[in-house]
Amino acid sequence: MAKRDYYEVLSVPKDAPKDDIKKAYRRLAIQNHPDKNPGDKAAEERFKEATEAYEVLGDDQRRQAYDQFGFAGVEGMGGGQSAQDFSGVFKDFEDIFGGFGGFSNIFDSLFGGSGGARGGRGGERVSRGANLRYDLELSFDEAVFGTSKDIAYTKNDSCKTCHGSGSSEGGGKRVCPTCQGSGQVRRSSGFFSIAQACPTCRGEGSVIEKPCHDCGGSGLAKKKQKIKVTIPPGVEDGKRVSIPGQGDSGPNGGAPGDLYVFIHVRNHEYFERDGADLYCALPIGIALASLGGEFGFTTIEGKKIKVAVPAGSQYGKMLRVREEGVPVPGGRRGDLYLKLLVQVPQKLSKRDRELLEELRAASEGESPEPQPVKLSDLKG
Repeated sequence: MAKRDYYEVLSVPKDAPKDDIKKAYRRLAIQNHPDKNPGDKAAEERFKEATEAYEVLGDDQRRQAYDQFGFAGVEGMGGGQSAQDFSGVFKDFEDIFGGFGGFSNIFDSLFGGSGGARGGRGGERVSRGANLRYDLELSFDEAVFGTSKDIAYTKNDSCKTCHGSGSSEGGGKRVCPTCQGSGQVRRSSGFFSIAQACPTCRGEGSVIEKPCHDCGGSGLAKKKQKIKVTIPPGVEDGKRVSIPGQGDSGPNGGAPGDLYVFIHVRNHEYFERDGADLYCALPIGIALASLGGEFGFTTIEGKKIKVAVPAGSQYGKMLRVREEGVPVPGGRRGDLYLKLLVQVPQKLSKRDRELLEELRAASEGESPEPQPVKLSDLKG
């Protein structure tokens, strides 16, 4: 199969600066690395193809030769002829992945490395506990004005039987025979070698001789947790409230993770929300719309207010009532907007009809041939 142009492989233009070439290669290497795509031959080929392209385009001399003469210009210069020809490119791996805390760190986090640190009981490798998610449904009013909710969930806590050690009474730990205490093993993938968490000790560096019968050696046990969550006023649908330290406990005495409470707000029967503002549609009669006046309205918190209607109000007119919306930080509130829906009576009494006939006879503004209104005038 014919080779693809190196610039096409990395999806960069021919005048791309060196930093852009590095970024493009880094992205492709992360996406297609064999350890991230086990058994995927296509991904492995893409990884090799991207590496070959970077070996050439990441080197000024080879890139110049390739730009002038194509593939023929880099033959014999390490342009991807064999596995050993790739040796030069990996000298730059530390630089390529340096922005992510170093080459080994980024691949450890992506492909299953322990990522832990020493410092637990007896110097074991410790890591922070997992973060947990809790989905909480609120009424519209609760989200607007804030509330407190008791929530219950299950988390991993330190085992009470072994006090988190994972060992039965009288038991202990010994150095892992597979990794000899390092917590890592190296795996070769063709020309490439990478450190991974040891599968025997799971990166701990040691194995338990007599696992605790209650937690199976993990040092963690399921616990039902019940806490009170304070929801601040004005929280929006889809937002989350962070509660530090209420996630899973970390193994070997590691710090606990956090609990994230995701908010789901039920719709209101009459009100809608846009940020800190509330919206409500309100039907009024043609007399009030034509002559003006005022009407009574009950706000979302049950307060009775009077709202003035200007004479000649049209269908869809929006009335603004200041600071009757959603509370916002700083002690103020959003506004309430009332959309007027002018309604024509469907049934008329004899007297109603007589009055409307008189109004039509006296009116000079009603055209016998109405003209279309520009659609742009109806927006807003």
